[in-house]
Amino acid sequence: MPVIAAPKLPEENQKVLWRQTGSCFDTTRSENSIVVRPGTHRPNPNRVDQSVFNGFHKQTRVKTPCQYQKKGTTVLGKKTAALVLSNNKIGSGSPIRPRSVATGSRANPANTEFRRFYERGDLPISLEHGGVENKIMWKMEIEHLDYHHYMPLFFSGLREIEAPYNFLATRGIYDMLEANSYANGSVLAVLPQLIIPIKEALNTRNKEVLVKTLKVLQELAKCENFIGQALVPYYRQILPVLNIFYRDTQNIGDNIVYGQRYEENLADLIEQTLQIFEERGGEDAFINIKYMIPTYQSIKG
Repeated sequence: MPVIAAPKLPEENQKVLWRQTGSCFDTTRSENSIVVRPGTHRPNPNRVDQSVFNGFHKQTRVKTPCQYQKKGTTVLGKKTAALVLSNNKIGSGSPIRPRSVATGSRANPANTEFRRFYERGDLPISLEHGGVENKIMWKMEIEHLDYHHYMPLFFSGLREIEAPYNFLATRGIYDMLEANSYANGSVLAVLPQLIIPIKEALNTRNKEVLVKTLKVLQELAKCENFIGQALVPYYRQILPVLNIFYRDTQNIGDNIVYGQRYEENLADLIEQTLQIFEERGGEDAFINIKYMIPTYQSIKG
């Protein structure tokens, strides 16, 4: 007797299965099946001005000295600030020039591998609360860890901005880099697997994430002799974002920044990182840095 197949339910009536076991081998569908990539571009909500494509050419005339803009009369000046209307236009009808969004923060979804493994209890660490500062309690000797497995996981947590994930990931990286001399140089062997997490952290363009990543890059280049040279082929993945923030300095005039000890100035951190790259990257480091950041000046004269 032939077997009659059961009719398929419509898509909207199908039962959605949720993850129940918490295992990485669970193939049931999650609630949000859309994966948000870190550092993605936001769509421009402004409508396209069709008048620029109609072939009309505006005739320009030579301005007299009285017609040039003066101090305080620009869009952001005090004299014309009251003329800005709610439709983002000046009283004369000309649209405000949008600010550059290159330095603005981008998408940073909370879907890192470090968070997933930590919540599942697969990382040999726990948070130890101290009187002065918190520490990481390792459940096994760091030099006995499998760097090929755990090092990329901790680097994926660089773009975490929520506690305790941000502290655990950053502190864990420093501990593993410090113990690298006892782990028979495992960092150099696992370096290619660290580039994608570093690139994802830099692409978020979040100031807090950038500061952490730059400090980690400095320690990464100094933890072993040949890591600086091994990083040279990956400059094209690391340096483009640094070129955007290379001149992001603070013009404070005659004021004093009392938080200098925290080393959170992006321009200074990028300059220090590039100098360490050039110092430890060998003879090909400077030309590759100069290719990606043309305004960089060598420390060797």
